[in-house]
Amino acid sequence: MAIFKFTEARIRDLPLGSGIHRDTEVKGLMCIAHKTTKSFAVQGDVRREKRLVRSVRVKIGRADHIRLAEARNEARKLMASIQSGIDPTAGPESTGITLEQALKEHLSERDLSAATVRNYQYHMDNYLGRLRRRAVADITRQDCREIMEQLMRRHGKTTGASVMRTVRALVNTARRHDETIGANPVDAIRVPATPKREVGELDVGGFWATTGAMSPLMRDLQRAFLLTGARRTSLLGVRRADFDVGRGVLTFTHMKTGGSWSFPTGRWLTATLAARMEEDEPLNSPWLWPSPGAASGHVAEPKRGGVPSPHALRHHCRTMMIAAGVPYAEGALLLGQRLPGASGGYVHQTHLVEALRPHAEALEDLVLERAGVA
Repeated sequence: MAIFKFTEARIRDLPLGSGIHRDTEVKGLMCIAHKTTKSFAVQGDVRREKRLVRSVRVKIGRADHIRLAEARNEARKLMASIQSGIDPTAGPESTGITLEQALKEHLSERDLSAATVRNYQYHMDNYLGRLRRRAVADITRQDCREIMEQLMRRHGKTTGASVMRTVRALVNTARRHDETIGANPVDAIRVPATPKREVGELDVGGFWATTGAMSPLMRDLQRAFLLTGARRTSLLGVRRADFDVGRGVLTFTHMKTGGSWSFPTGRWLTATLAARMEEDEPLNSPWLWPSPGAASGHVAEPKRGGVPSPHALRHHCRTMMIAAGVPYAEGALLLGQRLPGASGGYVHQTHLVEALRPHAEALEDLVLERAGVA
């Protein structure tokens, strides 16, 4: 090993394979002459509270790629870090966060609906048992591929894809907490898209006759689904106080998009809901669709044989809005959907109740006409 003041010429003339040479001008700077190349590096001792932690060597670059002045400047910066107790070669520390811990972080960071939280937890408890206590950094592509194939074989394509989307979201959350975690393993496998639900044409007359044979409360509930296009939890979670009979405004507070949604009820639906509230008044229930025997106090399962599901009725409602001449934007707002684009964020549906009322009435008129209701 030779110690001398580095110059461009002396560095250039160093014989290959001659080993380590140190600079007298900048402490820690060295030039290492390998068998085929020469490179600049810096070496120093990391000390904390006067205690030697470790000696470190950091490569700066090849001598034929950077100038001596650049190497000296970089060496000064690195030595300043080393002498302050920082090891520039140390990578980020692994947290060892598990998939189960990632779920807790994921839920704490987001304002999710109760149904979404339950869905995440159901996936963890029922489908991800072999991964839940595994460090996320140790989950491989093959692990994800095997779990998805197993779920698709046992439970179907929709379940397999849904669980993999949960894993992808949790791994992304873990990566924000532990930068040692590499690429998301789910990104390396093809997760099938959720198939679109096919909904056949609705025989409104048959639907009206079938619901007419149900109990009065269930009859009115099924017809309200069709006339509002409301989501299942939105309509079932309505309280009596949420319906303004005088104004004909039904307010939904359980919304997938958050916030509340005010729906201008048509004349027929307003009269129907008013009669429903009057008939159920002796029950002294706060709910619009009371069910004293249910744990929640209101109807929990609206599905009945012979009629489409609430989600299918939402599809039919949207289709019939178009048939009734309701414009696209107004139809989306009546369904409680957000309009696309930046300007959609400026539109507040609750401020447009009366502007939307003619469109809700056009939908109702079409439904009653096809149902044969005078």
